Parts: sequence; structure tokens; C-alpha cells
Amino acid sequence: MAFETLIGLRYTAARKPGGGNRFISFISLISMLGLGLGVAALIVVLSVMNGFQKELRTRILGVASHVQIMGAEGELDDWQTAITQAGKHPRVLAAAPYVQQQAMLSLAGRVKGVLVRGILPNDEEKVADFARHMKAGRLENLQPGGFGIILGSDLAYALQAYPGDKVTLIAPQGVVTPAAVLPRMKQFTVVGIFEVGMFEYDSGLALVRMEDAQKLYQMGDAVSGVRLKLDDLFAAPQVARELAASLPAGLRLTDWTRSHANFFRAVQIEKNMMFLILLLIVAVAAFNIVSTLVMTVQDKRADIAILRTLGASPGSIMRIFVIQGTLIGAIGLALGVAGGVALALNVETVVPFIERVFGIQFLAKDVYYISDLPSDLHWSDVWIISVTSFSLTVLATLYPSWRASRVNPAEALRYE
Repeated sequence: MAFETLIGLRYTAARKPGGGNRFISFISLISMLGLGLGVAALIVVLSVMNGFQKELRTRILGVASHVQIMGAEGELDDWQTAITQAGKHPRVLAAAPYVQQQAMLSLAGRVKGVLVRGILPNDEEKVADFARHMKAGRLENLQPGGFGIILGSDLAYALQAYPGDKVTLIAPQGVVTPAAVLPRMKQFTVVGIFEVGMFEYDSGLALVRMEDAQKLYQMGDAVSGVRLKLDDLFAAPQVARELAASLPAGLRLTDWTRSHANFFRAVQIEKNMMFLILLLIVAVAAFNIVSTLVMTVQDKRADIAILRTLGASPGSIMRIFVIQGTLIGAIGLALGVAGGVALALNVETVVPFIERVFGIQFLAKDVYYISDLPSDLHWSDVWIISVTSFSLTVLATLYPSWRASRVNPAEALRYE
């Protein structure tokens, strides 16, 4: 082992039972723990932000669609042809027509505005994940002419509606009579309740049979559009452009990156800003090593002078303290990575435990889109954090190490 490495390792831990060395070792320990805490916090926060991004995308696309084909005037007449043409694209896995309109639901004096979506259950299961989010009933309960309706869980709670209850659906299109314009109303029977886990959909979406929606909104055989599922959701913009060139003119295509762009852009911006903010914590912890090494250099001036008189070069003296500072940073970094990875992999267990113990809820469902705290650890993030933190640590050792290499042996030994 080179003598610079040996001396750097010995300086990291105090050997004397008292005096300045013991205090310097305590400061070194604080620097290690501070760096480790900053690195762990950075790993956990980025993992949680990744989890939010993934959960938000999964839940939105479980109800929405990768690509939508709509008529220019809000109605699509020849939707069968659109499905046939779209199905020829190699990246399109499934297609389903839908009718989407606004309405009001009323039950026992309670009224809620909702988005009504008319679907074909067998086709809808191929493009959305409603089936696995059903809390009561099944999509197949929506039979043509049966006027059944499936409500989101929060919507059902607000209306105090349960399977078997009859709710009144009020359509915005009115019926003109000699006396006045009367709203179109129809009674629907609640045949199911779903819970996606996003308040926006659970509180404001109702599913009905497509044929019933067409009759209610007087659309004939037309639909609002066609929903497509792709083999790769990130290819949606490209597929939408390619389909726009092959489908008949007059159709409007949109994909999830445009219809829900604000959600994902906001999460990405928050992730980037949190990385920068927490990186400042890591930087502060890394530069605490500067004060540790400055104190060490001051305490070891006599040792440095003796090493210089024995033939050690200024470069060797500098390497001693670079090794000491790097070792402090490496230990803190290792502790931070280990703790951060362990916590990031168990956030979904740790957070509910804390909520139960203290009787609190971090994410209220009526405020946030997601009520659970998800985590998705990306090893690329861990690698970037580790390299950045280690680089800051090495950078922090340069100045005090350079100061140590400039110690004058005669001046250091004058009063020894």
C-alpha cells in the first residue's frame, strides 16, 4: 500500500483517546452522515417522482386511450371503416367505438354533473382496463336496451347510489314542445361501480351501453369516435401522424401525449426541480468535507512538516488529504445509496405504516390524482446521483489538500 494511502486512512479515524483528533473524527462522521442522508433523500424522492409518473400514465391510459379518431363535427358516421383502416396499422392492437357526451345524474334530490361514455363492453375491454377496476358488477351487465349504467366509486358515493338503484340521466339536448323546451331525461339502473384510483374519473365518469347513448343523444348510428390501443404507448404520436395520412380526410386524430400533456409535463418539471434542489443538499454535505480537511490540515501541520523533511513531495502531501476526503465521501455515499435504495424499494410499505401510526394521510384522494405514494426505482438515476455526488466530494478535497501541500516545514516546526 502506498504511504499516501496508508496515512490518509489513518487520518480518517482518530487514534488518540482525547484532544483535537477525536473532535476531527467526529466532524468526519457528521460529514459522512450528512452526505449519506442527502444521497438517500435524492434517491427516494426521484424514485417517488418516477412512481408518480408511471402511476399517472397507467391510470390515465387505463381509462383514456393511446390514440383517438374523431369526426370533424363531433360525430363519426362511418366508424366501421375507420376501425378497419386503423386495424391495418402494425402497431394497432385493438379498436373500440365510443359515444361521449355530458349529462347530469339525479337521485333522491342529489345532482351531479358527469361525463357519459357509451361503450361496447367486449370491445372496451380490449382498449381499457375497466374490467379489473370493477368494485361491483361487470361491464357485460350493460345490455342493449337495458339502460344500465356503471358509476365511478366517488360518483356513486356522492349520489348515494348502489347497484339496483335507478338514477335519472338528464341530457343537455332539449325536446321542443309548444309550451317550452324540456330537457331529455331517462331513468338508468345502476348495474356496476368501478374505482380506477383517480378522483377525476371516479367522481365524474359514467358508463352506459353505446346503443343506449346513441338513442338518448339522438345520434343514430354515429359515434363520437374510435379509441385505439397500441403495442407501444410511446409510439402514439408517430402512429397518429401515419394514420392521419391513410384515413379519409375530415377526421381528427389525437393521442394521449397531447390530450394529457400537462399532467406528464408537470411531473417531469417537478422531478427535474426536485433533483436540482436536493442536489444542493448533497453539495452542502460534500463541501462539509472542506471544513473537515481544513481542520485536519491545521492539526497535522507538524506531521506534514516531518513528512516533507523525510522527502515527501508536495504532490504526495496533497494525495494524502485527497484520499482522506475521498474516503469520507465514499463511505457516506455508500451509506446513502444503500439506505436510499432500501427505502425506495419499500416506500409502499413504510408510508402506510407511518400513516397508521400517526393517523395522517399524506395524499388526500380528493386533492391529488393518486392517493397512494408509489415508487419506481431507476438504476440509471442511482448511477447519476452516485457519480455526481462522488464528483462533488472529490472536488471538495482539492483546495484543503492544496493548502496542505503548501505548508512550510520550517514555519510548521518553529514552535514544536
